[in-house]
Amino acid sequence: MAAEQYDIIIIGGGPVGMALALALHDTGISSFLLEARGLPEKVEDPRPLALSHGSHLILHRLGVWNKLTQNTPITTIHVSNRGNFGQTILTPHDAGVPTLGFVVNYHDLFRSMHKKLTANKADYIAGATVTRLETHESSGTVYFDYQGKEEKVTAKLLVLADGGQLAKQLPDITYQTHDYQQWAVVANVKAEKKQTGVAYERFTNDGPVALLPHQEDFALVWTVAPETAKEITALNDAAFLTRLHQHFGDRLGKFIEAGKRSAFPLTLKYATPITTQRIALIGNAAQTLHPVAGQGFNLGLRDAYELANEVITTKNTRNEIGASTMLSRYRQSRQMDSSAGRIFTDSLVKLFSNESKMLRQACGLGLSTLDCMPPLKRFVARRMIFGARG
Repeated sequence: MAAEQYDIIIIGGGPVGMALALALHDTGISSFLLEARGLPEKVEDPRPLALSHGSHLILHRLGVWNKLTQNTPITTIHVSNRGNFGQTILTPHDAGVPTLGFVVNYHDLFRSMHKKLTANKADYIAGATVTRLETHESSGTVYFDYQGKEEKVTAKLLVLADGGQLAKQLPDITYQTHDYQQWAVVANVKAEKKQTGVAYERFTNDGPVALLPHQEDFALVWTVAPETAKEITALNDAAFLTRLHQHFGDRLGKFIEAGKRSAFPLTLKYATPITTQRIALIGNAAQTLHPVAGQGFNLGLRDAYELANEVITTKNTRNEIGASTMLSRYRQSRQMDSSAGRIFTDSLVKLFSNESKMLRQACGLGLSTLDCMPPLKRFVARRMIFGARG
């Protein structure tokens, strides 16, 4: 333990929590990061992350981007509606940016951010399990188990950055949840046609299937019913690839190879409000979204960056860090972005994942209309890339 008193304690050492710690480095604000999991070398996560161009800019400012071992540019997003007419194609020109985004590996990003924290000599402990929180008018205290011993540390502001149970124990925080009754199956796959920078988002009755450019091939995010997820993950590779080809279509030819598959349930969860006495919620603690359109992590990264800016703005009046006035400003600054991201993804899922032929035809018409209206296309593209401030 480096100290017992900090300006900020961050609970949750995933990429969003680490982004906040990195953004506060060299600002004169003391922070302490607690992570329940072990060191990142022991944490393998095959999930692809679709980073918007806006997130790429944030990671570049944090000094993380050049530490990634690989990143694959997204130069085009192709959106289609299986079994119905209608499609739209988004390009960097539509959004006025050099590239729409990048696909990276979650574990690669996790490891790269950890290396940057270590290089910055950040106060950071892995393998620390937070057991309870206490807040008072002027501070908050975190109790945690570390190497078999209970420790405590105090700060002006406590930030919850993971999707754990701590926030659910706060009396002033309420979570709204919706179970989509869908699972996401993720894997790296190869097709007869190599990737050319195009990300495919294809809507089906069962849910969207996304193929993201990943190195020379593709990262798959396939939304299915819960019982289908178990069936698909149990298939051998040949049967899995045939099933995927039947579902996605011939646009990329046959699928010829699949990596390790994993699956996880999809729910919408968001906190109201995202602040309470001496506490702020960011990332998965504030909201968990459906992976359609890849908004969740990008939204969480903006949470961290906006909170860091709010804290840095108040550092000259140190007593304001974590005070109700500062937390109110942060909450108001994030309201439009988080609400818009949540409504956008939730609406996409509910509109396109249904059996109504009339509604699906209307959705197809909407895609075609979007493709023919450059100003509307620019608005949608920039909202996806930069959030509400796009």
